[in-house]
Amino acid sequence: QVQLVESGGGLVQAGGSLRLSCAASISFFSSTAMGWYRQAPGKQRELVAHITRISNTNYTDSVKGRFTISRDNAKNMVYLQMNNLKPEDTAVYYCNNLRPTSWGQGTQVTVSS
Repeated sequence: QVQLVESGGGLVQAGGSLRLSCAASISFFSSTAMGWYRQAPGKQRELVAHITRISNTNYTDSVKGRFTISRDNAKNMVYLQMNNLKPEDTAVYYCNNLRPTSWGQGTQVTVSS
């Protein structure tokens, strides 16, 4: 069974930074591509960044150059470093594999202008 615990969210001013962490209990974690998703109020959940098992990364256009995804396979952890945050980044952030079937509680990120 997949268990995901996200943390690190908070309230930050525009231009600030946050680092999100995800503790993932996933079988064969080191062989699993992982992603960070977000869901803003009234919007669909979207994949904003993902990282392959060999740490190749990809980002949605709106966060390129500002967000960095990384992983620590020894600790079953995934991270999202978010810099130069904007109000439109406000959302609940979740981590998961790329074929999610269940979700953790997420972590709220709120960016004030």
